[in-house]
Amino acid sequence: MDLHLKDHVALVAGGTGGIGSATVRAFLAEGAKVAFSSISQAEVYALLAQEGVDPDRARGFVVDLTDEGAVAGFVRDATRAFGTIDHVVAAAGIEGTHARICDMDVTAFERVYAINVFSVLMLAKHAGPVMAEKGGGSMVVLASSSAYEPIVDNSDYSSSKYAVAGLTKCIANELGPSGVHVNYVCPGCVDTAMMRRIEVSIFGEEMPHQKAMSLVAEGTLDKRYARPEEIANAILFLSSDVTSHVAGLGLRVDSNVPGVI
Repeated sequence: MDLHLKDHVALVAGGTGGIGSATVRAFLAEGAKVAFSSISQAEVYALLAQEGVDPDRARGFVVDLTDEGAVAGFVRDATRAFGTIDHVVAAAGIEGTHARICDMDVTAFERVYAINVFSVLMLAKHAGPVMAEKGGGSMVVLASSSAYEPIVDNSDYSSSKYAVAGLTKCIANELGPSGVHVNYVCPGCVDTAMMRRIEVSIFGEEMPHQKAMSLVAEGTLDKRYARPEEIANAILFLSSDVTSHVAGLGLRVDSNVPGVI
């Protein structure tokens, strides 16, 4: 599908994660240019080598998304590299702690919010004006289906995604009048390294992945996890001008029957 993204510039925060890297590939496949961030230089090199694209098509940056100065620098460097920013994707996130609230470590809770919520705020604060000044663009934030159905014993992650949904709607309200449409994607379980860690936290290291997946995905209609590429396709759809009149929407990419998981 041609989403008319050729030569557009996408800024992908968290671009070497499971969904993030799939999003980088999807933008590149559409002919876009991509600036992406990671916390690992090795992962930056690996993704660039894997994609085999020239620096005029893709640049990777090591960025601490909990540091506002680093986020501002990421936006500045990406803009200098490609001349502008047309699309922002906030794909970075961590899964938090599998624990009851009475056992929750407050410092760990705060770290989940720093990455899952405050990085979104800082990306909007610094990249939003770049798009608003030229009168158009998009921002897509990675939320979660747990923004609709909270996960038992995972209050830090679940509540952070509720916060992400609310924050994204606020950003949509503020940037919409300047022509920037802002939305969020809500995946269920996705077949990524994060999901493998969640399986271990729930079932322990002894349970094989296939068995854990069958138990977790039992409530879905198709009895499987989503593929990262499926989430990336939803992100590109909401990034493109095809959805330019859509704002503040949470697009759920999840075949789960509501209320089951």
